[in-house]
Amino acid sequence: MKITEKEVRYVADLANLALNDSEVAAMVRDMDEILTHIEKLNALDTSNVEPMAQVLYDAPPDATLREDREHQPLSNPEALANAPLKAGGYYKVPKVIER
Repeated sequence: MKITEKEVRYVADLANLALNDSEVAAMVRDMDEILTHIEKLNALDTSNVEPMAQVLYDAPPDATLREDREHQPLSNPEALANAPLKAGGYYKVPKVIER
């Protein structure tokens, strides 16, 4: 599957990324390799593969999972204790959406 430079620029624009020409060329190459790999995966016959409910499907129930324990959640002042900016019980962050 070939991805075009126009498509890469379109996706970069949606992600609000400013890519120069060499970065666009690299992304075209990288994304094309990814899509080619996905095509190969899609060509595999998985009709006899049983779906897995979770990663630890064949492991014992306590394999790497910790015991669930009830505990008190952080209070609002505790949660905001190390915040560089806060107001009205919330974190304050700078505006990052620009166009």
